[in-house]
Amino acid sequence: MKVYDVAVVGATGLVGRKMIQVLEERKFPVGKLRPLATARSIGKMVEFNGKRIPVEELTPHSFQGIEIALFSAGASVSKEFAPHAVKSGAIVVDNSSAFRMEEGIPLVVPEVNAKEIFHNKGIIANPNCSTIQMCVALKPLHDKWKMRRIVVSTYQSVTGAGQKGVNQLHAELEEEDSYERKFPHPIAFNVLPHIDIFSDDGYSREEHKMVFETKKIFGDETIRISPTCVRVPTIGGHSEAINVEFEKPFDLPEV
Repeated sequence: MKVYDVAVVGATGLVGRKMIQVLEERKFPVGKLRPLATARSIGKMVEFNGKRIPVEELTPHSFQGIEIALFSAGASVSKEFAPHAVKSGAIVVDNSSAFRMEEGIPLVVPEVNAKEIFHNKGIIANPNCSTIQMCVALKPLHDKWKMRRIVVSTYQSVTGAGQKGVNQLHAELEEEDSYERKFPHPIAFNVLPHIDIFSDDGYSREEHKMVFETKKIFGDETIRISPTCVRVPTIGGHSEAINVEFEKPFDLPEV
């Protein structure tokens, strides 16, 4: 069986650790795993297939011999280092927003538009989490009846904000006096209709992502989308309530 040397950028973060866990759970044919992170993570270890592997500092030269590079360390890191990975011969799968709307870079949900994977120039972008789950649910409906309009409300767990979001929820539940804030307001026993910064049109950046990414994934600029994204005090698991209007008449049991 062909094996692949894989780098995980952001290996000590919440998503990076989950990536490594999933590679192991799915028995992905990894030859060598190279966990990468910033200098402050040097000395940390990750576990993979029963082995403890030291985290290496991320540099432009970290990708020699790497065939697949999984990035989840934020847009600025991806913009700086993904081109180095591509230049070294790796295929980059980027979990940040850095390249999602860039022309010529495929934005892929495998259950929806897997064929786009093969049109890459070295970088494959991974959509926003709430965009992904919505598109997976709506794909077969769009194929049959063609969507005209989507109104969606998301209820996104604190894990979507990374480890700092999880830490703030735990600190507030434990009534700690001093803790680092990720959110602008308390999140324990609360909901915040505020994910990322707001734009002049009143929509948040998270909501804009759902609009533009969904249109790109489906290859249809005519779909009208109105999202409301809400942060909720749960660990893991996003939920969505979606109202869809179709171009063609449909039969509810078939839906």
